[in-house]
This record gives sequence, C-alpha cells and structure tokens, in this order.
Amino acid sequence: MKKTLASLPFLLLFPLLVAQSGKVFDNLSMPSKILKMDRKYAVYLPPDYETSGRSYPVLYLLHGGGDDHTGWVQFGEVQHIADRAIGEGTATPMIIVMPDANTGRRGYTNSAKGDWLYEDFFFQEFMPHVEKTYRIKADKHYRAVAGLSMGGHGSFIFALHHPELFAAACPLSAATGPKTRDELRFDASEGVTETQKEAYFKKYSVLDMIASIPDEVIKSTKPEDRAKRVRWYIDCGDDDFLYEGNALVHIAMRQKGIAHEYRVRDGIHNWVYWRAALPRVLEFVTMDFHQF
Repeated sequence: MKKTLASLPFLLLFPLLVAQSGKVFDNLSMPSKILKMDRKYAVYLPPDYETSGRSYPVLYLLHGGGDDHTGWVQFGEVQHIADRAIGEGTATPMIIVMPDANTGRRGYTNSAKGDWLYEDFFFQEFMPHVEKTYRIKADKHYRAVAGLSMGGHGSFIFALHHPELFAAACPLSAATGPKTRDELRFDASEGVTETQKEAYFKKYSVLDMIASIPDEVIKSTKPEDRAKRVRWYIDCGDDDFLYEGNALVHIAMRQKGIAHEYRVRDGIHNWVYWRAALPRVLEFVTMDFHQF
C-alpha cells in the first residue's frame, strides 16, 4: 500500500503509542497462612515499569460483591483507563493492586466469630507480599485505597482502621455497614454471641467508626496526629440504592470536621458509573503521590 506524506507522522508515532501501554497480570496468587489457602490477585503495572528501574506509588483497588480480583480488569477497564490517564498526565504512573475478596467467604472484614480473618490477611500477609514483590514505595505518602460497593466498605474500614498507612481513600457507591446494632443480622446457625455482635458492629459500621474518632485528634496540630489523616473522596450515584448510607457518612464527617470531597453524580449502581469514576480517583490519589 502506498504511504502518503500525511500518514507518515502517525506511522512514526504508532510505535510510541504501543510502547506506552501498561500491563495487567490477573491470575497471580500467594499462599496465606492466616486464611489457610492460596489467594489470587491482579496487578496493573504502568507503561514504564520494565524500563525505569524506579519504585512507584500504589493504589489498592477493591472489587464489589459478586466479582473477584478480575472485576476491575474485565468490567472496569482498569488498564485502558489508567494508561489514558497516565498518558494525558492527569495521573502519575502507579501500580494498581486488586486482591480477591470473594473466595472462601465474601468481604474484606474479619468474621464476628474470628474464624475468618480477611482483614488480618490483607495487612499482615497481602500488603507485605506485594510491596516486596513489586517496586512499590512502601510509605503512607505513596499508598491509597479505593473500591466499589463492598470494596467501598473495604476502603472505609481499611483507611479508618489504619490511617497511618494510607494517604487517600476513595469509596465508590460504598456499602457503609449497619447504621445501628439492631440492623446487624446473623443466622442463628452461625452461633454468634451478643458480645461478638456488639464488637463486630463497632468495628465495621462506618458511622460508628466515624463517631468514635476523638474530636481532639481531628483538630490536633500535633505531627503524630496529622500524620494519621486521610484525604477522602466519596462518590455515589443519585439513584444508587446505597445513596442514604453515603449521604449519612458525608453528614457525619461534616459534623466531625473531617475534611473530604463528596460527589453525587447522575447514575446507578453499575459499571457505567464506576468506569466514569475511576479517572477522577486516579487524579485524586495522584495529588498525594506527587511532591509539592
């Protein structure tokens, strides 16, 4: 085929465009002593990972109920969205880690009876594993967490339980846990005691966790308290069935004086909404990853 002069700039640029694509590995696994099984996960590596030799910030991106570690890869189009954001300069090159929280039992929490300890696995085994396996800057300033629905709840609890570890948290269309202890339901066959129910509620109700943060810590100017603060980006559709919990969290944070960004856009609880949210999440966490 005859090449015209007009086509030459594109032909010269095309190899560069191909070279700027990141890579996704979606069938990785690691052994867990805590959960007594192998756990799968997926990783997005930015376009220059194999050539730069440097270390990168990390975003832990959590899937929702019914999906697994491949959800953000297959339906969320994480590779395409991250490549574009990095290429356009709205996001800094980062590693995105997507763990599986659907195998065995569903969710990012420890069980009420203590016989399934996913949260312990995440912090004691999973994070150390991936941050040693990949060139990740293992520091709060370069670490963020985000997720949708069930993963939004995971984002809340991880950042509220360990604010010293995350610079930013971005719950999307998040489940927020029971508003009151009476809303907490366990099947009688599970044998959960009243004491265990109470402890579980206090540990995993987002509203209760926010209410329990001492006012003096929020207002403190001490370096050790400021170092534990998290930048929050909360996003939920106006027609999402979880809108009420997210609105109540927004109000609770306002009343507590916890700085956060709260967005309500047109949309429901679906991948159309979350794919549109991801570019803003990448831009938001980049504000922490950059040095100023």
